Amino acid sequence: MAAALALAALRVTRRVTGAAARLQVREASGVSGGEEVLKAQQAAPGGAAPTIFSRIIDKSIPADILYEDQQCLVFRDVAPQAPVHLLVIPKKPIPRISQAEEQDKQLLGHLLLVAAQTAKAEGLGDGYRLVINDGKLGAQTVYHLHLHILGGRQLQWPPG
Repeated sequence: MAAALALAALRVTRRVTGAAARLQVREASGVSGGEEVLKAQQAAPGGAAPTIFSRIIDKSIPADILYEDQQCLVFRDVAPQAPVHLLVIPKKPIPRISQAEEQDKQLLGHLLLVAAQTAKAEGLGDGYRLVINDGKLGAQTVYHLHLHILGGRQLQWPPG
């Protein structure tokens, strides 16, 4: 019981301390709720650098980072669409999943395994959704490959 209370307290503390960082990132990105499709239509698909994600990777923008290794980073989304909304990004700047190449196979597999491990660590054992948006019509707003992990409630189908 004490361990469960300590874990709950840790989650609350992480959410409170992460709120300020999420606000800073949201302000820097210019993305607010309900504007994702408009932002996707206006996003620069040419791989304009640095993206907000490359700035999170180099730590010039704060983020609520949950996991990091040599290949990728996982952090909380600043405009969550579900109670749990995390982003998994590769450190290698791949603009779109449709632009991934043969040599990226191992990295792409790693991103999926990290997503699964992170979802489990976040208590999403009953299920979650992985989403990769690709291009303007796929509502991609940042041209740096990223996986969304969505969970913490019953998700609806179809999603779009």
